[in-house]
Amino acid sequence: MPDQWRSDELVFFVNGRKVIERDADPEVTLLTFLRKNLGLTGTKDACGRGGCGACTVMVSRCDPVSKEIRHFSITACLVPICSLYGAAVTTVEGVGSIKTKLHPVQERIAKSHGTQCGFCTPGMVMSMYTLLRNHPQPSEEQLMEALGGNLCRCTGYRPILDGGKTFCTESNGCQQNGTGKCCLDQREEDSSSRGRNSEISTELFTKDGFQPLDPTQELIFPPALLRMAENPEKRTLTFHGERVTWISPGTLKDLLELKAKYPEAPLVLGNTSLGPAMRSQGHFHPVLLSPARISELSIVSTTSEGLTIGAGCSLAQVKHILAERVSELPEEKAETYQTLLKHLQSLAGQQIRNLASLGGHVMSRHCYSDLNPILAVGNATLNLISKEGTRQIPLNEHFLAGLPRADLKPEEILQSVYIPHSRKWEFVSAFRQAQCQQNALADVNAGMRVLFKEGTDTVEDLSITYGGVGAATVGAHRTCQQLQGRCWNEQMLEEACRLLLDEVSLPGSAPGGRVEFKRTLVVSFFFKFYLEVLQKLKKLDYLGSPEVSELFLSALEDFPVTVPQGVQTYQRVAPCQPLQDPVGRPIMHLSGLKHATGEAMFCGDIPRLDRELAMALVTSARARAKIISIDFSKALELPGVVDVITAKDIPGTNGAEDSKILAVDEVLCVGHIICAVVAETDVQAKRAIEKVKITYEDLEPIIFTIEDAIKHNSFLCPEKKLEQGNIEEAFGKVDQIIEGEVHIGGQEHFYMETQRVLVIPKRGDQELDIHVSTQDPAHVQKTVSSTLNIPINKITCHVKQVGGGFGGKIGRPAILGAIAAVGAIKTGHPIRLVLDREEDMLITGGRHPLFGKYKVGFMKDGRIEALDIECFINGGCTPEDSEAVAEFLLLKLENAYKIQNLRFRGRACMTNLASNTSFRGFGFPQGILVIESCITAVAAKCGLLPEKVREKNMYKTVDKAIYKQEFNPEPLIRCWNECLDKSSFHSRRMQVEEFNKKNYWKKKGIAVIPMKFSVGFTATSYHQAAALVHIYTDGSVLVTQGGNELGQGIHTKILQVASRELKIPMSYIHISETSTATVPNTITTAASIGSDVNGRAVQDACQILLKRLEPIIKEHPEGTWEDWIKTAFEQSISLSATGFFRGYKAFMDWEKGEGEPFPYYIYGAACSEVEIDCLTGAHKKIRTDIVMEACSSLNPAIDVGQVEGAFIQGMGLYTTEELKYSPEGVLYSRGPDEYKIPTVTDIPGEFNVSLLPSSPNPLTIYSSKGLGESGVALGSSVFLAIADAVATARRERDVAEDFPVKSPATPEWVRMACADRFTEMIPRDDPKTLKPWSIPVA
Repeated sequence: MPDQWRSDELVFFVNGRKVIERDADPEVTLLTFLRKNLGLTGTKDACGRGGCGACTVMVSRCDPVSKEIRHFSITACLVPICSLYGAAVTTVEGVGSIKTKLHPVQERIAKSHGTQCGFCTPGMVMSMYTLLRNHPQPSEEQLMEALGGNLCRCTGYRPILDGGKTFCTESNGCQQNGTGKCCLDQREEDSSSRGRNSEISTELFTKDGFQPLDPTQELIFPPALLRMAENPEKRTLTFHGERVTWISPGTLKDLLELKAKYPEAPLVLGNTSLGPAMRSQGHFHPVLLSPARISELSIVSTTSEGLTIGAGCSLAQVKHILAERVSELPEEKAETYQTLLKHLQSLAGQQIRNLASLGGHVMSRHCYSDLNPILAVGNATLNLISKEGTRQIPLNEHFLAGLPRADLKPEEILQSVYIPHSRKWEFVSAFRQAQCQQNALADVNAGMRVLFKEGTDTVEDLSITYGGVGAATVGAHRTCQQLQGRCWNEQMLEEACRLLLDEVSLPGSAPGGRVEFKRTLVVSFFFKFYLEVLQKLKKLDYLGSPEVSELFLSALEDFPVTVPQGVQTYQRVAPCQPLQDPVGRPIMHLSGLKHATGEAMFCGDIPRLDRELAMALVTSARARAKIISIDFSKALELPGVVDVITAKDIPGTNGAEDSKILAVDEVLCVGHIICAVVAETDVQAKRAIEKVKITYEDLEPIIFTIEDAIKHNSFLCPEKKLEQGNIEEAFGKVDQIIEGEVHIGGQEHFYMETQRVLVIPKRGDQELDIHVSTQDPAHVQKTVSSTLNIPINKITCHVKQVGGGFGGKIGRPAILGAIAAVGAIKTGHPIRLVLDREEDMLITGGRHPLFGKYKVGFMKDGRIEALDIECFINGGCTPEDSEAVAEFLLLKLENAYKIQNLRFRGRACMTNLASNTSFRGFGFPQGILVIESCITAVAAKCGLLPEKVREKNMYKTVDKAIYKQEFNPEPLIRCWNECLDKSSFHSRRMQVEEFNKKNYWKKKGIAVIPMKFSVGFTATSYHQAAALVHIYTDGSVLVTQGGNELGQGIHTKILQVASRELKIPMSYIHISETSTATVPNTITTAASIGSDVNGRAVQDACQILLKRLEPIIKEHPEGTWEDWIKTAFEQSISLSATGFFRGYKAFMDWEKGEGEPFPYYIYGAACSEVEIDCLTGAHKKIRTDIVMEACSSLNPAIDVGQVEGAFIQGMGLYTTEELKYSPEGVLYSRGPDEYKIPTVTDIPGEFNVSLLPSSPNPLTIYSSKGLGESGVALGSSVFLAIADAVATARRERDVAEDFPVKSPATPEWVRMACADRFTEMIPRDDPKTLKPWSIPVA
């Protein structure tokens, strides 16, 4: 540790203002500094690992060599403030504000409906803003690249892109140019009447009135920093923190001396590798060396032989350098550069590429590194430097394995990387396969190079390197040696595959799992290389090599990143509707502009209170164990630690008997909350929980999987059952019977705003104010009341807005609120509890994994006569909502199909995993895949197309569901037919078949599905709602109601309702928050009915008020609203009213298996087309068309956004979102690195959504319907399209057509299902002989 001399001053700028930090702590990130020190809370904290983009800001620097100002987007959560010396930081607050002036980016993302919950919006704005600072008229491809590192869980990305596209130079989409009519309108005009066409709109926003982008109005780069750049500080800067010292030398000489003095100290540039390791893996370094100011590390030089790139260059700079070099060199010399460039396109997101350095990437030597395998085969050389001088070492597998003889000495640093040109007759390629196409760590990657003897196909030199198949990058040196002198033909290919599998061996229990998939990729990649090289030899006019079959050519093409296009259609309001009436119009989200400026206040943005303390949770490391002892003495000794809260501190009830708030004697899962530490800061609290020592005694049995739960008869509730007809008799009369299984993995909510709560005790009377991110403040209120043993009326819960919920913020916030409230009462201080992403994913549970078994009896024509389905869901360790999910699963399971003889059974299994809970769709997304897989299996057996079997079995006329509730399926049939028509399904089915005949290694699949989705709860009391409306003497109106703004636009719709009822503009009306003090006994905002029922309550209150005002309005019809209100006040007429809605009638009798459990249904249909790569398992979503019956939409922009967002979330469930558990029950996937929600590059290339023209729905407000959840299940159309493509591949290869249905359809599942010569040649493990890395829990 260096001597404790005084720290230097850290000087940088934030939003044009100079910041001088005299006590800069190297462990403090820019995100923390912005939020806590400067109060700039627009930059959001969502993952802490640089993986989601919510904390994106722009950093500007003056290049010391070119003197140009560089602007680049970065993730603030990774950037230590000490690295910002001499930089200018721009946050969303510095871009524009509602109070001053909006920037065009902020205006357009809001007005194009690109915000829902708004938590990701500031990051999106900053990524776009940085792009525009560098490229005022970007291309659409540049826009996609800029947003590739930003995640959104709500919108489905389409409206965000639409906002961004308004800045772009060109567009491939329908721009209504030329005729001024949308192509869709023209198509409809051909096929329907002009009258109907005039009612349909394809415009959710207009560009008229958008502010133009004026680059001259942007913040200038601070002149003080320009002066600093012109006369750079050469002395060494040192910043001492509490535990870490940051040293930033000004010269290379000083850096080398420091490296000699502190040989163990790592060099930190982007902090993209070291930062996450220090945060989540506990890596600690007392001294950090920053080479950021050393210009010698950023030098780029070229010679006739190759290119040398400074180790300090960012990956974004490397990409630019390589692109320039490729454009200058002949193709034969640029093979390695072109290959590196290709991989840089998909390596991480833009923000990470801007931060990460080439040297850091090389030196971190991650086994999944995308560049190191290419550099290794490209014969790159590392130029090292130390006090003693310079030397060169090869970047080869010995270096990458960290062998001492091939590694740097402790005092050496990497100065630059030399990459030689490729030669004629030398070919370089690289391959990678990850969970999704962009911004995902590779499962396996490879670099491959071959050099032929000139004019022949004889191998002179061969180099093959793999990542992801070992602890380090692995070279196949032995294989390459043995293949030298061989001709490049089929015999060589066979030999190469055998040798590679022998040399690149992967044990069955290897970390990361997916072992057989990885083995297959080892040879699949080589086969791709083999084909690529044959094509390149052909280009050189060498005729001696085998011809590549036309059928195989598509294997050479990677799926391109395409800019999504699409059309959204809805019914225009009637021409006679008053302009002031906003109902039915695509009104912007009420908080949209605040989201875009960062001024929207979320729970975690509330400024720190006086005497506030932070809380951190201590959770179980064991899946099932008895707690022998808890020792927190060491934690209490740490500075700043105030107290430890245990179950003994709870004055009231510690939860229910089967679901304790804090564990007492036993823990039931990894992540079970045991106690909580309270400290002065969150950093101190987090450090203290590491010091709490818990002694366990393991208990048996420990159950994780549904299979084990069934074996041990471990269930959370009795079996649920629905039955109609005589199933046994029907099975005796059918032509055929088949049985099958469906496995569906769980899903993490991944709301962008993690769980958080702030509890404020009031002096005297034991009153509490609770600010909480929840869907159900009344539940939080009741839970805190029973936990503290104080009346409900002394607890007030406030919800301003929630950064996404999706069902995950119904039950869990109450538990966290109760723990924080115990801490607040015990200490007398306000308590803030904020879960980081890893904790949140570990503790909170998600969608229930499902195992389903079906037995179906059917006739040869595809008519299903009997269906028996048994479903088991993995409920986790406590009941929570599992019984209700099992019930809803069965109630919705029949979907759109009328089957005379049915039996549905369901059980919720009790396992030692975190309790699973409510999730958007509530059982239906699992159920629809079960029944649609069953339909697909029937079609395959009958030799029919699945859509024909679906049509044959769909409800056609007024009928009763399995639980005897009557409904009219006419809108279902309309949706189905419209979807077939709008998607041009039948012609595209033929095109898909034609494509598949011509391509062996790529296959397309297409699927269309109908949907009958039931809305609401199964009890009338859960549909009640209340509202309170105040009119003030200036005519302004305050509305309070029981629905919570989660991003679904409930506040916007409520204001539209109030505006119509009171006949005043929306601008007169305000909603402040949802509070249990103003509207008591509220129902959770869920089940798609929030706007329905709360809208009815607001309508009731407004009508009461208007009735009171009627005499005054009649007496003064020419008066203004303000005049009428003033008169009413003078006449002592109450200007406040409570509205109430008793709720829709709903009931279900499970004893009889019948009832009317749902108020109404939503109908829809979706068609999706995909293309799969049979060699890698990758897929590309080509097109999706969705038709939804919305009756009369309250707000088409919001409703279309809900459908799209839900669909993309469902698509994630069925394709990329995979939860991995260790054999000990530890959740591996606890962040965006391991758990992949869809990104902007994952959405379909063409994405069309239509809301059917209105139909009456007298039950609901203004005949609207709640569309919040139903779209999730339509995501299964993507899974079924993938399965369709896989089935085609299997038929072509003469493999049994029936294959296990396992969701998600990951690249692993797709690749292994497309069985071929390569899957057959890999070694297989006997599961009984090894301990797997992960276990399937469904």
